[in-house]
Amino acid sequence: MDYRAAGVDVEAGRAFVHRIGQDVKSTHRPEVLGALGGFAGCFQLPTGYEKPVLVSGTDGVGTKLKIANAINRHDTIGIDLVAMCVNDILTTGAEPLFFLDYVATGKLESEQLAEVVAGIASGCRESGCALLGGETAEMPGFYPVGEYDLAGFCVGIVEKDRLLDGSRVEIGDRAIALASSGLHSNGFSLVRKVMEIQGLSWHDRPEILGGQSLGEIFLTPTRIYVKPILEALRSSLDIHGMAHITGGGLPENLPRCFNADRSVRIDRATWKVPPVFQWLADRGEVSQNAMFETFNMGLGYIIIVPPQQAEDAVKWFGDRGFEGYAIGEVIAGNGTLIYE
Repeated sequence: MDYRAAGVDVEAGRAFVHRIGQDVKSTHRPEVLGALGGFAGCFQLPTGYEKPVLVSGTDGVGTKLKIANAINRHDTIGIDLVAMCVNDILTTGAEPLFFLDYVATGKLESEQLAEVVAGIASGCRESGCALLGGETAEMPGFYPVGEYDLAGFCVGIVEKDRLLDGSRVEIGDRAIALASSGLHSNGFSLVRKVMEIQGLSWHDRPEILGGQSLGEIFLTPTRIYVKPILEALRSSLDIHGMAHITGGGLPENLPRCFNADRSVRIDRATWKVPPVFQWLADRGEVSQNAMFETFNMGLGYIIIVPPQQAEDAVKWFGDRGFEGYAIGEVIAGNGTLIYE
């Protein structure tokens, strides 16, 4: 007996690490020390900070992985993994520095997982952070053959006096929402339940959704907001707070960027909800409250700015290809949202 007889191919693992080497290297920043393959990744802190604060985050992509497996497309799911982490730490004002991934599978399928890592590298390049390293775990008997799971870990940096922690959000400030690219990586257990109850296939192409297959629509990768937000933080825009709209939608995530004695009055008429959300609500008979508590409803990221900058902020992001909407106003309250 040997490890291969037990279901773990060590040589295939070594070959896989070698194969993904160029994708990993393509993400490296000047601060990366050493090469892929060591016991740990080393990263030298950037210069120019007086009181640097390191900011960390971790996340996965949930059951969206089931769709990638169902239609055998794995080139975008890695982008989701990076996006979910870097967008989170971005809300503090931090610049993402480096990213690590954990990939677990029942049997290492080199072609499949190379696509996954290529997507991770693409997300890292888009967000300007280095893919510093990772772990590929082959676990026969734990995962079905052909299936895998992902987790991501990100570290960023911000000057201490520029850290956004909710304390700067003032009554009268405006909430500016940036459009999402779709469902991003949340709510897919509900999506899959709607598909199951309705007897739908990922290859179905509802006319109301423009003729794309449901699999293609739901695999649209999570939008990465890092570059425009970091540029905005260096601009004349005075950003008081930011929120990444993930699981729990607006009700759970927007209050995380302001203190408990604040609320936000939201005007639902200020943006057009993309058709895919209404399609899900109709096919699954999902209430509007449940939709808003599960999905981003077309809004992926929110910034809080002074009232006199609301119009300028919408135009500023629009000029950079990120459609924005002035959706609400900060008021005195108890940490909740009030809808109009």
